[in-house]
Amino acid sequence: MKYGFIIDNRKCIGCHACTTACKSEHDVPVGVNRTYVKQVEKGEFPNTRRIFSVMRCNHCTDAPCVEICPVEALHTREDGIVDFDNNRCIGCKSCMQACPYDALYIDPDNKTAAKCNYCAHRVEVGRAPACVEVCPEHAIIAGDMENPNTEISVLLSREQVMVRKPEKGTNPNLFYIDGDYQSLNPETTSKSEISLWGSQARGVGHYAKAAEKMMHSNDDVNLLQMTIDNEMESAYADDTAEDPNYIDVLNGKARRVYDTPDKGILWGWEVSAYILTKAIAAGAFLIPFIAMLLGHEVSDSSKLWSAGISLVFLGLTGLFLVMDLDRPDRFLNVLLRPQWNSWLVKGGYTISIFGLLVTIWGAATLFNWSIPEMPLLWITAFFAIILAIYTAFLFAQAKGRDFWQSPSLVFHMLVHSIMAGVAIFGLVLLLTGYEDWMIILRKTMIAAILVNLFILLIELTITHPTTSAKTVVKMITKGRYKTMFWIGVVLLGNIVPLVLLLTVPNNITIVLIAILVLIGIYDTEKIWVEAPQRIPLA
Repeated sequence: MKYGFIIDNRKCIGCHACTTACKSEHDVPVGVNRTYVKQVEKGEFPNTRRIFSVMRCNHCTDAPCVEICPVEALHTREDGIVDFDNNRCIGCKSCMQACPYDALYIDPDNKTAAKCNYCAHRVEVGRAPACVEVCPEHAIIAGDMENPNTEISVLLSREQVMVRKPEKGTNPNLFYIDGDYQSLNPETTSKSEISLWGSQARGVGHYAKAAEKMMHSNDDVNLLQMTIDNEMESAYADDTAEDPNYIDVLNGKARRVYDTPDKGILWGWEVSAYILTKAIAAGAFLIPFIAMLLGHEVSDSSKLWSAGISLVFLGLTGLFLVMDLDRPDRFLNVLLRPQWNSWLVKGGYTISIFGLLVTIWGAATLFNWSIPEMPLLWITAFFAIILAIYTAFLFAQAKGRDFWQSPSLVFHMLVHSIMAGVAIFGLVLLLTGYEDWMIILRKTMIAAILVNLFILLIELTITHPTTSAKTVVKMITKGRYKTMFWIGVVLLGNIVPLVLLLTVPNNITIVLIAILVLIGIYDTEKIWVEAPQRIPLA
């Protein structure tokens, strides 16, 4: 048994009955939708037409939201329905990043993820999903695709169907008869100008706060001039307007006129900050470890500084991770109810184990415990490297964001940990005084900066296979992030420190170099985290 949907676009009249029925059946709050009707206009007057496309969860066979969910709040049932348990959800928003179809949202009432669940409670008692029963044209067909006697199975065998984003490899179980590519692919159309009809696309936002405020207000609202949170859309339009690869510019004949609200930046400054703090935590251990591998004698004082800094920034990493959760009260679910395919879980345990090992090493150093140091250091170094790079694998699980699929992201994060470790010890040097092993700091930083610049070059110049990844590159180098990238990242975060290291390496410049490098790392991570999220998924 395997349930699926067919949307017959030959019949759909865009009445929104499915949206209304879904909202009523599941008490879906204002501003978010489990299913909705996207509308796209094509052609030039007077030869125009409007296309209706029902959008919802695709109940994928290989659902990336299930794989990335750290607490098994999302799961695939035996009948193929991708269901969710909001009693487990921690509100990490990973599933929203992983879904290529923008099918999930955060419920503004209980702060947990939600989506279409195929009306599983109705299916279990032999009834069809609410949207199927209410559709006046029978444009939505649901049923067991593996049963040859069902209507959906017959239609799949007879009709030519298409799915959204087949290149993602999710094997979606939502099929469209007479589907339109420009309607189903958000990268092929630009949103319409502000209007009463298209006002929903103006972004009531992640928690629908603006819609709720208007709903409970007696203030006058000029619907023809609505500009609720138009920043994200305007920025995206600016970043894509001059892109010769952007399909909509080539055809100039399709635009969205009714769409779901933009969810905005799901992973914000907290995620950028936690990537920086965990880079410092890992690097603060790895630098003296590298010095010992090279035969240098590292004093107990430096070891304690290393352990102390690692633990402090590891604590900050945990703090930022919890701050980013919409249900921070459930953060222990990651460790107590783990779903082991998720790199959030692997990262959570890595943080815990690394913290324990560093604590043991620091305590052994402080109290002169007689334990084999080098085996302990090798094990700790292994977890330090995993700590530095695991977010790259987490981003790779976020299949909705094409730019994050770059294999160079692992090296990007590893070299940032080395740079952060050298920078933090550059600042420690002023407090503890110079030690012989610190001779490696200058050469290590020079090498790390050169490698980092090479990785940036690779990440931004390699041939990106998708339009959205190319658009992100343009956004970084020529669009809204160009100033932060060229000045904050390239010039101040890499070139200036490199020049200072090669010309005037003294105590004063070491402080400046360290500060500039850390700012450059944060700016890089802010750009790499935010920019891909500005590409619409639906």
